[in-house]
Amino acid sequence: MATNVCCYHTPSALPLNRRHGLPLPPQRRTAGGGLRRRRPSLQVVAATAGGGWAESVKVSTDAEFFQHSDARPIMLFDGVCNLCNGGVRFVRDHDPNRSIRYIPLQSESGRKLLQRSGRAPDDISSVVLVEKDRSYIKSEAVLRIMEYLNLPFPQLASFLKFVPLFLRDFAYDNVADNRYTVFGRSESESCEIL
Repeated sequence: MATNVCCYHTPSALPLNRRHGLPLPPQRRTAGGGLRRRRPSLQVVAATAGGGWAESVKVSTDAEFFQHSDARPIMLFDGVCNLCNGGVRFVRDHDPNRSIRYIPLQSESGRKLLQRSGRAPDDISSVVLVEKDRSYIKSEAVLRIMEYLNLPFPQLASFLKFVPLFLRDFAYDNVADNRYTVFGRSESESCEIL
């Protein structure tokens, strides 16, 4: 007798959402009038399946990067991109309290923090702001970084949050996809700012 294996269902006594304490999915009526349950979304499955591994990565990186003596957020940036390096210099110049640390995405520490943020360790497509409890990417990271800077940048960030996320990320992606073409790459593989 063949068993039906699917990514939405594991062969156990309780459905996936019941085993992990998640709410039951809504019920729908089929064409014949009977009730049918919706399958849990892939996000629910992914969140419950990989929770242990992701938590262990978070704990190990917290111990390494977010100690009691220094819990400042970390800005991950493309270390060979001239635009990104200019952005780091801009942030450094407008952050008199030195409330943000900087690590290139290409470094070993950057790769660890990318994994902690739920991204591939070799993904250099976006700036990432890693705080102790949360990570931000793309336009959300840029706006969150602006909140740490001198006036008028926190107010500008508050104003830009009214722009829908999909529009902000569309603009961010267009700049990020063309950053090497327009701004070029640095000659060395390491950045001057560490």
